[in-house]
Amino acid sequence: MGTNLGDRAENLRRALVELGGCFEVTAVSPIYETEPAYHLDQARFLNQCCLARTGLSSRSTLAQLKHSESALGRAPGIRFGPRLIDLDLLFYDDLVLTSPDLIVPHPLLHERAFVLAPLNDIAPEIVHPVLGVSVRELHERLLDREKRKVRAVEGGVGTGV
Repeated sequence: MGTNLGDRAENLRRALVELGGCFEVTAVSPIYETEPAYHLDQARFLNQCCLARTGLSSRSTLAQLKHSESALGRAPGIRFGPRLIDLDLLFYDDLVLTSPDLIVPHPLLHERAFVLAPLNDIAPEIVHPVLGVSVRELHERLLDREKRKVRAVEGGVGTGV
C-alpha cells in the first residue's frame, strides 16, 4: 500500500479497515516513509505491506483492490504519479501469471526498497516463485546494490583522492 496525498497515515489506516472488510488480514508491517520513484517531483510516500487470506481468485482479488481504491477516493491520474492510495497485489500464493490485466508476482517488487523493506518485516520467508529466492534475500540483495552505489572514499575530503 502506498500514499502521498492528504493525511497519508490516515489513508493507510482507512485502507486496512477497507481491506479487513473483504479479506482476512493476518499481518501488517510498520509504515515506511520513502522518496518517490519514477516521477520525482512529488511528495514523499508512506508505504506499508499486509498479508491477507481470501477465497477470491487472483483476478477477483485484483478487482476488489481496485474497487477498494475507488471507495477510498483514488481518482485516475498519471502512472507513478501522486495518489491518495495505491493497493498492489504482490504475490498470490506461489502463482505465476502474466496477462494484460494482471501480472503475479508483481513485476517490479524485487527492485523496490519501498516494497521489500515492509514486506521483509512481515514475510521474509516467502519465496518469489519466478526468481526462486526469499523476500529476505531479495531485500538483502537490494540493500547490497544500494551500498555499492554509494561508497565512502578512503582519506575523506581534501586528500586529493
